[in-house]
Amino acid sequence: MNVLMFGRGVIATTYGWALERAGHSVEFYVRPGRAAAYGGAIDLDLLDARKRMWGQRVVEKWPVRYREALEPDHDFDLIVLSIAHHRLAEAVQFLAPRVGKATVLVFGNIWSEPLDAIGALPRAQVAWGFPGAGGGFGEDRVLRGSLMPSVVFGTFGQPPTEREQAARQVFRDAGFRLQEQPDFRGWLWSHFVSDAGMHSQGLRRGSLSRLVGERDDLRQALLASRELLPLLEARGVDLRRHRGWALLFRAPTWLTSRALAWATAHLPLARVNLAAHSDPHAEEPRAICRDTLAEARRLGVTAPRLAAAEPFFTRKA
Repeated sequence: MNVLMFGRGVIATTYGWALERAGHSVEFYVRPGRAAAYGGAIDLDLLDARKRMWGQRVVEKWPVRYREALEPDHDFDLIVLSIAHHRLAEAVQFLAPRVGKATVLVFGNIWSEPLDAIGALPRAQVAWGFPGAGGGFGEDRVLRGSLMPSVVFGTFGQPPTEREQAARQVFRDAGFRLQEQPDFRGWLWSHFVSDAGMHSQGLRRGSLSRLVGERDDLRQALLASRELLPLLEARGVDLRRHRGWALLFRAPTWLTSRALAWATAHLPLARVNLAAHSDPHAEEPRAICRDTLAEARRLGVTAPRLAAAEPFFTRKA
């Protein structure tokens, strides 16, 4: 299958590598002038857990192909759109008249109504998913991160269409296990508020990497997310459909924070995933916290821990 990764971020790069290794043809769309700046190869240092529980380390220089223009008559079968949520509208506006015959996999955080978030993209050509990878580019331009064995795909109460099934098969071909979420709207928003809780504490400390092994910080992150459960209910999310996720935040934090601290300190996959988020200037954590707090205030939901962290995500990076 011909696959276009939209942008060259962490998720696009990690999954682009995995899909190409599975035999798919992969290219990256980047803004004009970026290809020369990026260079013809990406340095990878990944823990790949698709075949080994603790991850297999991959260190290599991966040659990649870029394109800086996209015409509607392209021959891509799948476009993977994984981009920071606050930049999604801009990307959708660009992509809508250029989709051609491709399926677009929306593959990341969304805080607005999902069907509104895709704007003018043809709905019949859109599939929905969420990555299990994480990491970051260091100052040395090396991508360090982890590739988890499963990927989340979702729908909004109806069975996957043939296009959606074909998008899923691409990831099966690459050795990923699929997790299905029939209430994908609720799942996306639940994940978003858990990110807001984590980022509220990461921004206090400078970055998420500072939370590795830090029980007190992780406890505050869990409590910040717990305070946002009423926000999900106010937005119409039925938390009974997401009991396993909600349990992490409703359980005693002396226990869950200790488990998370131990995991991030001692389990390579958890440690690498968190430690790689070391950029103190990253905008996405600030945008997640700002948008979550704004929605809480709009709906009259109190979020004291997130509000207390506001100075850290309203100031310029």
